[in-house]
Parts: sequence; C-alpha cells; structure tokens
Amino acid sequence: MERAPQGMRAPSNRNGRELDMRLSDFWRLMDDEFGERYSRTLARDLVVDQLGDRTASEALSAGLDPKAVWEAVCRAQDVPRDRWLGRDVKPR
Repeated sequence: MERAPQGMRAPSNRNGRELDMRLSDFWRLMDDEFGERYSRTLARDLVVDQLGDRTASEALSAGLDPKAVWEAVCRAQDVPRDRWLGRDVKPR
C-alpha cells in the first residue's frame, strides 16, 4: 500500500498499519445497512468465523481493519455486494 504524504496520513491501527477505512465510516455503513440500534447489537453479538470467531466489536478492538470487518459482516449477513459501499449520498 502506498503511503500518504506527511500530514495527510491514512488512519492507522494501534500497530501503525494504515487502514483502508475509517472507523466512523464502518459505523456509518453499519447504521445505514442495519439501523442504528441493531448495528450495535450485531457488532456486539454476532460471532463471525471469518474474523477468527470474534464479533465485529472484538475484531475492531484487536486492531483489524474496519473494511475487512465490514466485508466479513456483509458476507455473514448475506448483504448484497451492491450495498457493500453504502447508500449513495447526494452532495450538498
């Protein structure tokens, strides 16, 4: 992965690895797809084998890239691929 210039760094996990998605984007996608309340329940309770038999919350706490966690949740919940990027938001 190509590094961003100094001062414009991509977000990183606690191991210093650059992430493909911000945590806030992960939660926006979860909320848009599953609803604000259910997304938190799903992240806390759904154990996903693709995340090493962890929940999304546990995987994020362990430093996994939010994009990888989001995609694993999508697979586990049979979210159609055309919704993995989230809903279209019209520019202001």
